[in-house]
Amino acid sequence: MALDMLGELEAFSAVARKRSFVAAARTLGRSPSSLTRAVQALEESVGVKLFNRSSNAVSLTEAGERLLLHAYKMLDLQREADEDLAGLSGLAYGWIRFSAPEILGHGVLPRLIAQYCERYPDVHVDVIFTDESIDPAKSKLDFSIRGAFPQSSDLIGFPLWSYSRYLYASPGYLERRGMPDSIEALEAHSLILHTAPRILKEWNFRSEEQAFSFRVHPKFRFSSGVAVFQAALAGMGIARLADWLAEPEVEAGRLLRVCPEYTLTSSGGESPQMHAVYPAGNLPLRVKSLLEVIRGFGESLDRKHALPLIKAGLQEMG
Repeated sequence: MALDMLGELEAFSAVARKRSFVAAARTLGRSPSSLTRAVQALEESVGVKLFNRSSNAVSLTEAGERLLLHAYKMLDLQREADEDLAGLSGLAYGWIRFSAPEILGHGVLPRLIAQYCERYPDVHVDVIFTDESIDPAKSKLDFSIRGAFPQSSDLIGFPLWSYSRYLYASPGYLERRGMPDSIEALEAHSLILHTAPRILKEWNFRSEEQAFSFRVHPKFRFSSGVAVFQAALAGMGIARLADWLAEPEVEAGRLLRVCPEYTLTSSGGESPQMHAVYPAGNLPLRVKSLLEVIRGFGESLDRKHALPLIKAGLQEMG
C-alpha cells in the first residue's frame, strides 16, 4: 500500500508541476489515463479534491497546495533511499532532469545521452533545451548546463570544457562586403548578436599585444544560438561563435575567421567555459556519471576526437 501511495504522489506532483495530465504523462513515460487514475485514488485516500479541472487548464486546490509540499518531501526521501542503495550496488537508475543550451541539442548531447543510456538502461533523461539561464533549484532540475562565464551564486559549479570565441563569417559574405582589416572596420559590417541569456552591449577583444572593448551595433539580434550560427553560415553577417562549434565549418570551407588574431573574452580577459551548475548536496550516481560523460566529450575536443560527433550534428542542422 505504501508503494502505491508513493506512485500516486509521484503522479500528483508531476501533474502539479506541469499543470497538465498529458504533459506530466509524457515526462513520466506513462499514459494520461494512468495518471488520472492515480490522482483519483490519491484524492479518495486523503478525502479531499486536489485539482480544479477544466477543459483547458489544471490548477491546485488549497488542499492540493498543502499536500504538494509534503509530497515533495516524501518523494525526496524515497529518492535518497534509492540512491543510497544504488551506490552500494554501483548501479544507476531513475530520472535525470536538466537544461542545456539549444545548440547542444543538435548532434552533441543526443548522441552522448544515447551512449550513456546504453551503459545505464534504467536511467531516463528529461532535457530542457534553452539559451536562457535556468535556476536548477527553483525548477527542480538536477543541473543546468551553461556556456560563457560562471556566475557567482549559491549553486555548485562543475567544469565541462573550456573554449575560445572568435568572429566568423561565410566566404560569400566576405566576398560581397570585404574582410575587415581592423576591429574598428566592423562598424561598416552586418553584425549578428546573440541576446540570450542577456544582451551584450560590448564585445571584448584580446590579442597578444592589446585588449579593448568594441561597442556592438548589430544588424541582427537572435535569442537562439542555433539561429546565430545558421545566420553566419547563410551569409547574413559576422557572428561571435565558439571555436568548437565553428572550426569544423572552417575546415569544410563554409566559414572563415574574421580578425583572426583576436579572441573574444570576458571584460576581465577570461576565456569562456562550458559548465554545469547544481544545488548544494551530493550528486546522485546517475547524475554524476552523465556529467562525467559530457566532460569526457569536452576533453576530447582538444584532441579533435569529437569532431565527427560535431560534424554529424551540423549536418543534421543543415
